[in-house]
Amino acid sequence: MKMKEYKIPNATAKRIPLYYRYLKKLEESQVERIKSKEFSRMIQIPSATIRRDFSHFGELGRSGYGYDVSYLIEVFGHVLNTQVEKPIALVGVGNLGKALARYNFRRNHNLNIVCAFDTNPEIVGQTVRDIVVQDLSEMPETLKKEGVTTLVSTVPSKHTQDVVDLAIENGVTAILTFSPNRLRVPDNVKVQYIDLTTELQTLIYFDENFTSTKQFNFGE
Repeated sequence: MKMKEYKIPNATAKRIPLYYRYLKKLEESQVERIKSKEFSRMIQIPSATIRRDFSHFGELGRSGYGYDVSYLIEVFGHVLNTQVEKPIALVGVGNLGKALARYNFRRNHNLNIVCAFDTNPEIVGQTVRDIVVQDLSEMPETLKKEGVTTLVSTVPSKHTQDVVDLAIENGVTAILTFSPNRLRVPDNVKVQYIDLTTELQTLIYFDENFTSTKQFNFGE
């Protein structure tokens, strides 16, 4: 079945993987359909936001009936391109990097860390979940060999730009970094920042300043 391409807002795009993950859980539990209010309670996103997000993909449900779980999975699976395996490179195999390598996106079979790099001689050569950690100097050749265009970086902030520059020179166009420092990248390269300190401070702020049971959707 050929499906149309969709243009959706960035905030909606960030929520699609969350929707997809919980829909897969519903499918595993043999739930065939669900209403937006039920889904809202499950994923802690306002039902109005869910309905608005879903509306970008056409008529996905019916009033009073809800949504067919299998059809939502089909639509969002197409959007996320889950049928195609995405090889990923990991740079920085300290404690956080090792945890990511061991986890290796096991809930998403199309995402796969295929290579890992570090500069610490005590780490290079170690095997983490069938992945042998290589020296960073080997990254250019390996990226090309494995066809990698996506990189996850857990390296310290002071080294992140150098690592990213090397990766971009060798074909990487999508980067997930755990460094809060903003990176200088070409327009065709997309960067997602994960700053655990900022996320925790935001959570604590809302916890201390708001007593309403309303769910705050930070992606709006």
